[in-house]
Amino acid sequence: MDILIRKENEKDYKGIEVVVEEAFRSALHSDNDEHNLVNRLRKSNEFVNELSLVATDNEKILGHILLTKIKIKNEHNESKSLALAPLSVSPHHQREGVGKKLMEEALKKSKELGYRSVIVLGHPEYYTKFGFEKASKFDIKAPFEVPDEVFMAIELEKDSLKNVNGVVEYSRAFFEQ
Repeated sequence: MDILIRKENEKDYKGIEVVVEEAFRSALHSDNDEHNLVNRLRKSNEFVNELSLVATDNEKILGHILLTKIKIKNEHNESKSLALAPLSVSPHHQREGVGKKLMEEALKKSKELGYRSVIVLGHPEYYTKFGFEKASKFDIKAPFEVPDEVFMAIELEKDSLKNVNGVVEYSRAFFEQ
């Protein structure tokens, strides 16, 4: 398999929708709306075209990752960051390194674009492999109830979250149906 990671284009939308829907179909903590979330985020002001990436093999879409702009706010300050959601790999290609390649390229590209951190709500066993830590370590909180171990952050530059704390403000697209 020759996996290529590239920016999505309009021709990919249907294939991405299928992969995202299949990837989350049997997920424990899913509302099975992630494929619609991707479409809503694409239309939002928080969408970053360069951070919607696909993994392909001979133009067949195997996976997709999306990072969108968020803010971390407290009563005194507001800091820019990114939310990673969702990361999807076709069930037929999971455990083949597709997600890892998507993640590595997305984090690299995020740093190149000048972003300093990424927030994710996900499986700690998976995301800690890439350097994510509990967001609470940085005094960063979710805007909703969530177990501490699944709400995580990563610094894309050393100490980039040192003076950042507060509550994450997600795109409204995350809360629409």
